[in-house]
Amino acid sequence: MTQTIAPRVRTLVLLILAVAGALLAGAAPASAHAALTGSDPAQGAVVDTAPPQLSLTFSEPVAVGDDSVRVLDPKGERVDKGDPANPSGTTYSVRLVSGLPDGTYTVAYQVVSADSHPVAGAFTFSIGAPSETTVAVSAQGSDEGLVGWLYGFGRYVSYAGFVVLAGGACFVLACWAPGARVRAVQRLVVSGWLALTAATLGLLMLRGSYTTSGRIGDVFDLELLGDVLQTKTGAALVSRLLLLAAAALFIAVLFGAYARTADAGDPDRAAESDGGEPDKRDLTFGLALGGTVVAAGLAASWAMSEHASQGLQAGVAMPVDVVHLLAVAAWLGGLTALLVALYRAPVETPVGRDAIRRFSRLAFGSVVTLAVTGVYQSWRQLGSWSAFTDTRYGQLLLVKIALVAVMVAVAFLSRRWTQRLADARVSAAAEGNERAEEEKQPAGTVPAEASETPKTSEASKAPEASKAENDAAGQDSVRAAQLARQRAAAEAARQKRLRDADPNRFGLRRSVLAEAGVAVVLLAVTTVLTQTEPGRTEQDARAAAATSSSASATGQGSGAVSLTMPFDTGGKNGKGVVSIDLDPAQAGDNALHVYVEGPDGTPVDVPEVKIALTLAAQDIGPLPVAPDRIATGHWSASGVQIPMAGDWKVEVTVRTSDIDQVTVSKNAQIG
Repeated sequence: MTQTIAPRVRTLVLLILAVAGALLAGAAPASAHAALTGSDPAQGAVVDTAPPQLSLTFSEPVAVGDDSVRVLDPKGERVDKGDPANPSGTTYSVRLVSGLPDGTYTVAYQVVSADSHPVAGAFTFSIGAPSETTVAVSAQGSDEGLVGWLYGFGRYVSYAGFVVLAGGACFVLACWAPGARVRAVQRLVVSGWLALTAATLGLLMLRGSYTTSGRIGDVFDLELLGDVLQTKTGAALVSRLLLLAAAALFIAVLFGAYARTADAGDPDRAAESDGGEPDKRDLTFGLALGGTVVAAGLAASWAMSEHASQGLQAGVAMPVDVVHLLAVAAWLGGLTALLVALYRAPVETPVGRDAIRRFSRLAFGSVVTLAVTGVYQSWRQLGSWSAFTDTRYGQLLLVKIALVAVMVAVAFLSRRWTQRLADARVSAAAEGNERAEEEKQPAGTVPAEASETPKTSEASKAPEASKAENDAAGQDSVRAAQLARQRAAAEAARQKRLRDADPNRFGLRRSVLAEAGVAVVLLAVTTVLTQTEPGRTEQDARAAAATSSSASATGQGSGAVSLTMPFDTGGKNGKGVVSIDLDPAQAGDNALHVYVEGPDGTPVDVPEVKIALTLAAQDIGPLPVAPDRIATGHWSASGVQIPMAGDWKVEVTVRTSDIDQVTVSKNAQIG
């Protein structure tokens, strides 16, 4: 049975790791957690005279450096001077060279948001009139590429290490004291400590390159490392390393003095220590208190430097985030320890039903805690129901909620298997008592040899076998010891086969393994969530950008352009009218709305709508635009860049089925 299970376990673990890796690899680069909400001059604006300075406004405070903001003229030469200044709040300004000539200027910025994530972007504005040439800047931020991937992987490993370290130790202290003696459990907890320590050191080394150049060669730049140590994130990472030193002492005591109090003969209880029950209770209480303090400190190193430390109610959000992380560790880390115990615990120290029941209660309390703290965090990070579907953060949160629901369902199955296992043991005990009563009867009793358990039979045969060996050939004591070890190993293997053959235990192991597999994917989604821009921030940035675009359009005195085009794809229900609204219809940023109506004028949904803009006179385009669906028959795209004024051809492709589509077009004067 064991030989059959092991390949399945390895295959499932490899599959889980592949899914987690795909989630991490397929995740978009870390979005800006502080968004650019405005600038002066505005994005795409055309100003009459050269401004003395450029101002950028973000949704939250950011950290700026010497080269955080660069302004390039049409030839690619820098025209900014001095370091960025912070005159007020979330606005940052940089002085410009005086007497700038007419043309289009490119602004590139790269800063670090208050929740530790890099923010990069670029836009253009023009003086006098747009120029024919502009400067192209790289769209790749420092958080992309190899350094960004390594940093994201390091974050995942650090979360996993914390969960295994804190949750595994909690499982031993709260649920299964004899587990402190089990080598597999010891290796699990120590591996969590090593993973968290290595990942923290790696993040500390990568941090400088991650927030500046993005080059792998800068990872070992000591000057950058010194700058990182002066930041909030650097201080949090150093604090985490100091707490890990205290965690190492905790592990030494847990698997040293505490392990010696565990009674190997009773898998669900801890025996008294040499100094008596009070000494054992004092040791357990001290470990529980010290472990809780260290675990809370480790969780606070995340809470004080990331999402929870910024935005609404930061003073409430940080302790809530600490409690949330501790509940995650107790549930997922304890589940991992339980899985290891079910598969790797020795026969003489099996994990009993009482330990499983205690963990079941611990997991239930953790899930309730996660639900309460998760609701608060969701409200704080999203702010509206629409953010669940309109933002990437909300979509990932829906995936996380679904995975938690699956884990709870599988945990319910595990609870049923635990109950069946307990019922089976009660039945076996009752049968044993009946046999004992029958043996006491004076008549009709069975021979003692027939009622002995296999273990007792082996024990009774041991003296006879030993005597026969001594009488037969004068076997020496070394040979006798070898035979004894062989018999003990054979007996242990037999007991293990009997244990693994129990269908209730086998079902429990499978359900716990499935639950742990979902937990690995859940942890990967959580890691991606921490690197994604909160939905509330994303929606606020969109609203601010729309307001800025509207104000810019009003200042330039231009109105919107509306185009109406009938279409007929030739298929069933393929006729209708598509309308295009472009506002403010100027060079620079524009908001585009698409409306599709049927012949009777009612809004209708179609599978796909695509837009392309072409300025044939200047050989520009077609510039593709992929609008997002807003409502029935309504699509929208913000930030549509029109490079220059002219007679633009607007093409609309409407697809009404898998094979039926048509492209219609009209010309419009823009600018």
